[in-house]
Amino acid sequence: MIRNDGPRRPSVSRIYDHMLGGKDNYEDDRRFTEALLAVVPEAQAAARANRGFLARAVRFAVGEAGIRQLIDIGTGLPAIPDPGEVARELAPGTRVVYADNDPVVLAHARALRCAAPGVCAIQGDLRDPRGILRHPDLRAQIDLREPVLILLTAVLHFIPDEDHPYQLVEVVKAAMAPGSVLVISHATTDHLSADAVKQVEELYAQATAPAVPRSREEIARFFDGLELVPPCIVDAACWRAGPLPARPGRALVLGGVARKR
Repeated sequence: MIRNDGPRRPSVSRIYDHMLGGKDNYEDDRRFTEALLAVVPEAQAAARANRGFLARAVRFAVGEAGIRQLIDIGTGLPAIPDPGEVARELAPGTRVVYADNDPVVLAHARALRCAAPGVCAIQGDLRDPRGILRHPDLRAQIDLREPVLILLTAVLHFIPDEDHPYQLVEVVKAAMAPGSVLVISHATTDHLSADAVKQVEELYAQATAPAVPRSREEIARFFDGLELVPPCIVDAACWRAGPLPARPGRALVLGGVARKR
């Protein structure tokens, strides 16, 4: 459950912003990040690797798959590279909708991202995917009868099991026309000790959303019924990346891209 109660509670959007080197965060968010990095020192590198994965996935969908519509659910505060900007650099006519349930995120998105025709930001919560997909502003931009790129990056690990994340993603997949692409990145437990996972979960219990890292097998379930694009589900830092370090660190975020046939 996302709890939007201002700067007193660390915000998952502002924590991510801080890890990416942004300035839209408060002292509580920075203290939270320090505590997180004390438990998982690679978390900041993983956040930045996730951003690189996002850009590469968008380039694949727009540049190789030829998609000209993009919906970014749980978009977060504006950061570089911005998925809409990446898409529109490749194909200027690409229509883009950003969705988030945080009013501060929406204010930033509308001020910084939505000046150009064909780009808008809407209030929407992944726990109500039909509400997002039926939003009149989205329908004004996006034709769901045509292929669409849908981004669920670094958002599903804030949806606890009691909110039925797999059912939510099934609703999203059902709305996608053949030829569409789904992009997911998700924090994983595969390379963390049980004690580290517990500490991370306890930390995020103090933030605006819980942390629910999942195993690779659990993350793969989100792609059921779709065709994974090679290299399938891997460390986000490695998905179609250039030369990698000889000894990459442990994977904290897994990424995958899949097509609907």
